[in-house]
Amino acid sequence: MFCFQCEQTDRSGATPGCAATRGICGKDESTADLQDLLVYALKGISQYAVRARALGAPDDDAATFVLYGMFTTLTNVNFTATRFVTLLAEAATVRDRVRAGYLAACAAAGQEPEPLDGPAAWVPAEGTDGLLAQAAEHGVTVGLPLVGPDVVAARALNLYGLKGICAYAYHAAVLGSTSAEVFAGVEQALDYLAGDPSDIDDLLGYALRLGTLNLAVLELLERANTGTFGQPVPRPVRTTPRAGKALLVSGHDLRDLGDILEATAGTGINVYTHGELLPAHAYPELAAHPHLAGNYGGAWQDQQQDFAAFPGAIVMTSNCMIEPLLSYRQRIFTTGPTGWPGVRHLKHHDWAPAIRAAQALPGFAEDSPEDRTVTVGFGRTAVLGAAGAVVDAVKAGAIRHFFLIGGCDGALPGRNYYAKFAEETPPDSVILTLGCAKYRFNNHDFGSLPGLPSLPRLLDVGQCNDAFAAVRIAQALAEAFDCGVNDLPLSLVISWFEQKAVAVLLSLLSLGITGIRLGPTLPAFLTPGLLEVLVAKFGIAPIGDPAADLESALAGAGA
Repeated sequence: MFCFQCEQTDRSGATPGCAATRGICGKDESTADLQDLLVYALKGISQYAVRARALGAPDDDAATFVLYGMFTTLTNVNFTATRFVTLLAEAATVRDRVRAGYLAACAAAGQEPEPLDGPAAWVPAEGTDGLLAQAAEHGVTVGLPLVGPDVVAARALNLYGLKGICAYAYHAAVLGSTSAEVFAGVEQALDYLAGDPSDIDDLLGYALRLGTLNLAVLELLERANTGTFGQPVPRPVRTTPRAGKALLVSGHDLRDLGDILEATAGTGINVYTHGELLPAHAYPELAAHPHLAGNYGGAWQDQQQDFAAFPGAIVMTSNCMIEPLLSYRQRIFTTGPTGWPGVRHLKHHDWAPAIRAAQALPGFAEDSPEDRTVTVGFGRTAVLGAAGAVVDAVKAGAIRHFFLIGGCDGALPGRNYYAKFAEETPPDSVILTLGCAKYRFNNHDFGSLPGLPSLPRLLDVGQCNDAFAAVRIAQALAEAFDCGVNDLPLSLVISWFEQKAVAVLLSLLSLGITGIRLGPTLPAFLTPGLLEVLVAKFGIAPIGDPAADLESALAGAGA
């Protein structure tokens, strides 16, 4: 096992990375190795898929399988080794089907098939032990002695960004939104990586192409979300419970939440969101359910204490899952790409087991004596609807600066930086936030925008899945001021944790946005040599002292 794909990577040794029998995320060695092998198998599918699609014979079911398979390998998604044994068998079957399609397309076109090797020629070994032996040959550091650490790092930057892209694309796909452009882009990227590229400049250039692809994916996802559930509307969300039976939905998947709300209608069960599903309350079609009772708990890393205290059933829909404690293991369910050994997995949107569990559990005995709320719903439409007034306020000198403070939250020390930074921003500034990092400061009263009492100074754009909205807001401001995004009085202070954040970072870099301040630590998979290139080209900097970083930002020295 060797894994360095997320922020909580073990950095205690000379080489950063989880290399023991169990990663810090809780993933055991077998699962991690089988995930590496699954990525290898998905490359093989994509090798044939690229060529078949070029001949007019796409296999969109195979493309969707690739998205799903890649999603399962993200940090804190699926920890079930047996699930990956099954997925590897499915991958071989899908690969053979796509290969047959390619051969038929070649025959129809009178073209000689291209002989393919590497992942395309992979033959799954018999049994788990055999697969694990194969996995040892296809880890993320294979080839290191030959190509050196910078090339391995550049490959990892592409692979991890692509994993995030696939996760976002899968979120859109489950809402029925797919595109040939996205399918082709993912297949091409895996085909590219299957060739073990070793030119660092080419790898960095490809990473920026992936950033552009991710923007297309995020736009697709935004259309899927708003097309299904309506445009987000600013509204307060209750964060204290009501009396009654209770079901908690965590993760990111709006479709699962919507389905659960429909399945629990009239049952007397109150449904609560957790973590990254907090922004779901802003969508009219979801908010219309009267038993969507509020949000419970904090960000994903708080789930063990939140779930243990929650007196009902729990459904984990996507990332980010932590090992369930025994105190709630019998009342938590996984669905979609998620999984944990011994935890019941809900297939085919059959929510009945979770509903029965919620009905059997006590729920909340009484209403909370307090009625606390946080406000969500400042998506692209809501913010740009007030853009004229905001621009006027900037031109009048009432608003001095914009801060985008967002991204992932996490358990490791150092993330209080973001709360301190936000709380020390001056009253004549605007804070945009998205992702679960906002749980560090979204219960703080930042007041309203100068001269615009109807708008809070903290504008919650949504999930990390809503990064496209934040990009479009920044671009709209740049258009309003007739300048580039880098010329705006805007600072990006980003916290990252896993591969979705890598994809968003690549998108920002692909747009030429510079001066991003990134933390709480820089990615361990980036070698000093590769990091030096990114710093020189894009001015990426680590977070430091909040007050000093804030002073620097206000002085116009980037983030």
